[in-house]
Amino acid sequence: MHIQDSHWSSASAVAAGTVSAVAESGRGEAARTTPLRVDAQRNLEHVLRAAREVFGELGYGAPMEDVARRARVGVGTVYRRFPSKDVLVRRIAEEETSRLTEQARAALGQEDEPWSALSRFLRTSVASGAGRLLPPHVLRVGVAEEGTEGSDAGSADGARVPQQRSESATELRLVEQRPAPEPDDAGAATLLEVVGQLVERARAAGELRPDVTVSDVLLVIATAAPSLPDAAQQAAASARLLDILLEGLRSRPV
Repeated sequence: MHIQDSHWSSASAVAAGTVSAVAESGRGEAARTTPLRVDAQRNLEHVLRAAREVFGELGYGAPMEDVARRARVGVGTVYRRFPSKDVLVRRIAEEETSRLTEQARAALGQEDEPWSALSRFLRTSVASGAGRLLPPHVLRVGVAEEGTEGSDAGSADGARVPQQRSESATELRLVEQRPAPEPDDAGAATLLEVVGQLVERARAAGELRPDVTVSDVLLVIATAAPSLPDAAQQAAASARLLDILLEGLRSRPV
């Protein structure tokens, strides 16, 4: 399992400005206003698929050369579509965040039973491999949103020291200095909101442990998506691990 963090800090710091510059200059895939040629579109799809595979296996710190090699294109082709690695990382992470949000919405809309909705979301998300590309930024926002009660709300520069609940005698504190969420956190905020609805419904129905948070649910998705060389073994391991984790999440009569 990879909780992607090795490259994300630099990407989140500069990606918004990079994307803006790309849009203004007309460079890069995001700025195109005319359809791509068939071969160019095919190369773009190969690059995106390769990036998901490489980042899923090695983390967001994997070099662009690895992405190009997996896509079977020159590294210059990758850079023509994505003028910096930060832009590519941002693209993949945003797509995965959006995919998780849609999976959560589908579970809310298609399952009447609260526990069935939550477990369906978890099973769908883990089976899709989304956990291997879940941005650590999403996990951080989740912790910050849920851990502010009883903690220092921030300082002049917006830094927070959120707390994470623990059932042990000694309270576990997750200390993390980070600025308050920026406007480009909209995708993460939407994901947290929709998953929060699943959590609240299951908790209100008495089927979810009262101490389980949205961050816990997202951590389950990241944890239950191991990267194994054999696809069948990976699917079996994910299913087995998720069954165990779901049992841990479920409320039990006293």
